[in-house]
Amino acid sequence: MVMRRVAYVAVAVLTTALSFQTSGRADQWGHWRGPAGNGTAATATPPIEFSADKSVRWKTTIAGRGSSSPVVWDDVVIVTTAIPIEGSPDRFDFRVICLDRANGKENWSRSAIEAMPHEGTHETNGFASGSPCTDGAHVYAYFGSRGLFCYTMAGEPVWKRDFGDMQVRHGFGEGSSPTLVGDKIVVPWDHEGPSKLYALNKQTGETVWEVSRDEPTCWATPLAARDSTGCVQIVMNGQRAARGYDLETGEELWRCAGQTERPCASAVAANGVAYVGSGFRGSFLGAFDLSGRGDLAGSPQVLWTYKKDTPDVASPLLSGDRLYFYKEKTGLLTCLNAASGQVHYATSRIPGVSRTYASPVAAGGNVYLTDRSGTVVVIEDAPSLKIVATNDMGEGVDATPAFAGDEIFIRGERHLFCVSLDESGPG
Repeated sequence: MVMRRVAYVAVAVLTTALSFQTSGRADQWGHWRGPAGNGTAATATPPIEFSADKSVRWKTTIAGRGSSSPVVWDDVVIVTTAIPIEGSPDRFDFRVICLDRANGKENWSRSAIEAMPHEGTHETNGFASGSPCTDGAHVYAYFGSRGLFCYTMAGEPVWKRDFGDMQVRHGFGEGSSPTLVGDKIVVPWDHEGPSKLYALNKQTGETVWEVSRDEPTCWATPLAARDSTGCVQIVMNGQRAARGYDLETGEELWRCAGQTERPCASAVAANGVAYVGSGFRGSFLGAFDLSGRGDLAGSPQVLWTYKKDTPDVASPLLSGDRLYFYKEKTGLLTCLNAASGQVHYATSRIPGVSRTYASPVAAGGNVYLTDRSGTVVVIEDAPSLKIVATNDMGEGVDATPAFAGDEIFIRGERHLFCVSLDESGPG
């Protein structure tokens, strides 16, 4: 471990990170990592013990393949998939599906596009890995090289954008998700060709700004975070540098090198500090003061760094003043104090969790850890490691679960599950 600390006046990380969603209900989960982008559900009270048959309100078969996560808004759950077209195995129906939250029945299903992908994907990846998002007025379904599609909440098409074809490193496939913030939707486009970051008008799909990025393939999702001056930034991981961009103009505000090859993990942030890490062929995690400008390397705005057993595919979880992450793709879990970088526990083995794609999520005073086999281990959200429950969904799970009210929405290989304290009706 290498750790660098500076003397600074830290605001407590105990308050929840800024949420950019607005809604009439407190339990919305309109993005892949939840309303704050940190993997936390501040008001959720989900079950601790469950299985494929226990505490399941409903489970619905989802045709095709996809590791995109579900999103939840009011009384609907939305998920995307890529379904092989019968008789044309190389062509897929890229589809967005809206389900009734109460019973899992289909409200509507729309084919965004039928297409043959221009390149392959990793054997563990499908062609619907980018998660949808919603603000309660529109649904945005993102299929990368197949485009971004906007629908009303009733499933009526509004607009679509085609950004061209990505050339992804080693043909591993695509997987970043867009981010809604204010009146914009931010779209990542890092690949082996000309990489960019786009901000679109979410009502019309028109480009507000686009910036070129000197980056190869990156699978991270943009994070919206506010610095101490009130400026809203878009924080992006990258192989050459972590960066912050002004939301209104796209201007690069800061950068800092140190990340590892082909980063996947997305940033988390709270109280003017962003945490960005990667863990393939190296290890790096840094805490960056978002008020910094220019190249932050060696500056006091790099509050601390941690260079051991950092996350690869799964993104870190920031819950209160604790930062959780896996070593690479394993289930070896580390928990740090987010303000100081001090270790609470490191590379701890969690029985039942050994291969991870889904990111950890916190709700109801616990942290939920999902293995690719479908095991979901619940631990206390605390400085010391205590396992609370071990659950088995009966099928593989690569998608990060969504939490809303007393419910967990888990997208497995074949089904979407609604796990609830009350199996009889909506929470």
